[in-house]
Amino acid sequence: MSTEIKSAASCSAPISGAPQALVWQVHPRDNVLVALQNLDAGQQLPEPWQHIRLPDAVQAGHKLALTALAEGDKVLKYGYAIGVLTADVAAGGHIHSHNLKTALDGELDYSYQGLQASPLSYPADLPTHFKGYRRGNGQVGTRNELWILNTVGCVNQAASRIAKAAQQYAEQQQLPNIDGVFAYTHPFGCSQLGDDLSHTRNILAGLAQNPNAGAVLIIGLGCENNQLTTLLMGLEHLDQSRIRAFNAQQVTDEDEEGLAAAQQLLQLMSQDERSECPISALSFGMKCGGSDGFSGLTANPLVGQIADLASAAGAKVILTETPEMFGAEQVLMARARTEQVFDGIVQLVNDFKQYFIANNQPVYENPSPGNKAGGLTTLEEKSLGAIQKGGSAIVEQVIDYGQQAKVPGLTLLQGPGNDAVSSTALTAAGATLILFTTGRGTPLGFPVPTVKIASNSALAARKPTWIDYDAGAMLQPGQSVTEFAKEFFRYLVAVASGERTRNEVYLNKEIAIWKNGVTL
Repeated sequence: MSTEIKSAASCSAPISGAPQALVWQVHPRDNVLVALQNLDAGQQLPEPWQHIRLPDAVQAGHKLALTALAEGDKVLKYGYAIGVLTADVAAGGHIHSHNLKTALDGELDYSYQGLQASPLSYPADLPTHFKGYRRGNGQVGTRNELWILNTVGCVNQAASRIAKAAQQYAEQQQLPNIDGVFAYTHPFGCSQLGDDLSHTRNILAGLAQNPNAGAVLIIGLGCENNQLTTLLMGLEHLDQSRIRAFNAQQVTDEDEEGLAAAQQLLQLMSQDERSECPISALSFGMKCGGSDGFSGLTANPLVGQIADLASAAGAKVILTETPEMFGAEQVLMARARTEQVFDGIVQLVNDFKQYFIANNQPVYENPSPGNKAGGLTTLEEKSLGAIQKGGSAIVEQVIDYGQQAKVPGLTLLQGPGNDAVSSTALTAAGATLILFTTGRGTPLGFPVPTVKIASNSALAARKPTWIDYDAGAMLQPGQSVTEFAKEFFRYLVAVASGERTRNEVYLNKEIAIWKNGVTL
């Protein structure tokens, strides 16, 4: 079992700031620097900041003042304000939670200024095809798996037993072209009302229609709110020969019934073969979790370049985590294709703020303790780093939680920042690959291949069973951002064509559904 972590190696031109081994100015307008390694009090900075001697120790990923700043001054990072100082700071002084606060508060007024983005072009030296599984409805999967879904938590254990038995059957029969059998269980479906019931039903419907599922077995109980017949009515676009479904209360032995159905589906799936498919048939879900001060410098911008390449190729790119757009939403609004899309972004952001307000919670509670330990201070800072996963692509569509992305280019998906909930939503929206950036690390994985990208090389070295790609290598002198991104894109094409990710090797595959309402 290989634990080699991928990183681009054949790069030439330097990344901006990379030769400075100690600090990095992310944008020319910034009045802070980011420490690239732990710095000691009294340490002198290299050129062109050699006049600065640090009054305090600063940890890697944290910020320090480029010049002397006064209480009330705005702190700029990524070229935008990330908060307001609550105390004077000397040149080189550490800027963090003790002296920087958010400037955000409640809903804002927005006005449409027209599209402020340019079309993107796809480089001639990148692959134009990958090897995927063509489905009868025209979609293309990157895996050929049997997914077992349950309408209600009461049959979780039955679903898991059937999946295990079906996997053993596929192996014993040596069925070709089967990438695995997986049960994606959850605790919901019973005693749910309103939005909660709709969320559960829509997410399950979206999962059933993800093209990485070569076939789907859906198991109900029979008396639950999330009725099997209603769920099946939403799957009319699927090949009905690839769906089996039953209620456990209506059969004698649910394990026997389920295994027989799974065996039929596996025999059908064994006839599927990978074939050459255009890059435009891919669908990328963009996600970050356990971010640190390097996430917005390395991993997220790298994923943003993939978003641009994929959009230019006519593929789908899906970005979610709405509360991690707060403070940076106007950057996305400026890239709305039409005024209708702009209005959709406004509603996306304001609806999520109202969700916080209705539950008597502060709108700008983020970042998390782990984010802060890694150097992130305010939500503006976290959001400006997080939205870089969307690159500079034009926003083509805005969809609600549980809906599917329908058009090529960048789609914004309503959803929370929670890693499991938002990544499941990306899968239900149609993502056939998830690019998951992290600075702190997590073993979480999801139904589709989940490519874990470390923002720093220390994490990649420490957690080889979690991390697939080391974006921290971008900070090495001599690296070219463009060539690094191209090398990463080639790796993603290999994953789409069958190369397994860490979450697949170690079977870290699960789902989570957003619950925000009443339970009976």
